[in-house]
Amino acid sequence: MSLDVGSIRKQFPIFQRETSPGVPLIYLDSTATSQKPIAVIEAMNEYYRRSNANIHRGVHTLAEEATAMYEGAREKIAKFINAPSAKQVIYTRNTTESINLVAYSWARANLKAGDLVILTEMEHHSNLVPWHMLQAERGIELEFIPVTEDGLLDLSAYKTLLNRTPKLVSFTHMSNVLGTINPAGEIIRLAHEAGAMTLVDAAQSVPHLKVDVQALDVDFLAFSAHKMCGPTGIGVLYGKKDLLEAMPPFLGGGDMIKEVKLRSFRANSLPHKFEAGTPAIAEAVGFGAAVDYLSSVGMDAISAYEHELTEYALERLIEIPGVRLFGPDAEKKGGVASFVLDSVHPHDVAQILDKGGIAIRAGHHCAQPLHEKFGIPATSRASFYLYNTKEEVDLLVNGIYKVKELFG
Repeated sequence: MSLDVGSIRKQFPIFQRETSPGVPLIYLDSTATSQKPIAVIEAMNEYYRRSNANIHRGVHTLAEEATAMYEGAREKIAKFINAPSAKQVIYTRNTTESINLVAYSWARANLKAGDLVILTEMEHHSNLVPWHMLQAERGIELEFIPVTEDGLLDLSAYKTLLNRTPKLVSFTHMSNVLGTINPAGEIIRLAHEAGAMTLVDAAQSVPHLKVDVQALDVDFLAFSAHKMCGPTGIGVLYGKKDLLEAMPPFLGGGDMIKEVKLRSFRANSLPHKFEAGTPAIAEAVGFGAAVDYLSSVGMDAISAYEHELTEYALERLIEIPGVRLFGPDAEKKGGVASFVLDSVHPHDVAQILDKGGIAIRAGHHCAQPLHEKFGIPATSRASFYLYNTKEEVDLLVNGIYKVKELFG
């Protein structure tokens, strides 16, 4: 299950650069966005160099090539998550838009005042704000599965909430702050037993774990290319076919129509019903290349390596006096280490580390309610992917010691 990380790093051009003379890049911010291998960059370049054209509309050579590349990527993505059909893979701009698509299309067609939506206290703002907006518009009710002190969801509290017959349970598969990998299969099963639909924010899980939508039996699942070695500006919403077919279109315009008259229109079939206008064609090509790349490395190997690296990072970080870590132990989390350092603001930690070429994140990470839960305004966050090493973890630890020295 081991990875040849030295060989992998050579496939990512960005690791050839220095952030300043003699200071190599140490990138520990993949939870925000991952770096891109040359295979992805070249696939997008090749599309622009040889096959750039709009899709679905033309019969000339370039249009047919572009369409084949765009739809071929959809097929790869469907296979990657084990979707029954590529028609159930809807291209969006990102995870945020995918969740909004469900909120605007499915939820507005199916939820009314008083209906309950269950979320969790560890959600990214992308899985909070759309439901706040719907609450203000429709008067739906929101309840939240609590997070325990060790960063896990309180499933006993969840089971109690299910007694209130919710219409939807929407939750993150893996927390972008705590790294917690939630028991998605169990949460979904219990929701279905209570008669609720399910939506999973898989932005952090699909890049790092083998995710099987059929095994999970999830109704909707959202993720983004840019967190899994692909380009920015494109994501996916997976949905069960009967749900997607019953939902009204999200946006109106070209390509999402079967027929338009002056006073009426008929929507196109899946997946095009939800893809209005000229899409991110090159980005879709890059997305397909990213899936090919991750598949060639092997998701099981990636998961196993990241677990080993995360375990090592947590052991090293907890050794530092004044460091407080958040989230569960390595057995229950992905490659994320969020922490605070006594008497030093996380932004100061990140800025000083950056002078040594070490890129981490600092702030509330678009999860303000979770930080309020733990009584802190912000955390520093180091996150890991298949191209990171234990040596980089050691440099991170050394950098934090330097921060401590600087602040006395």
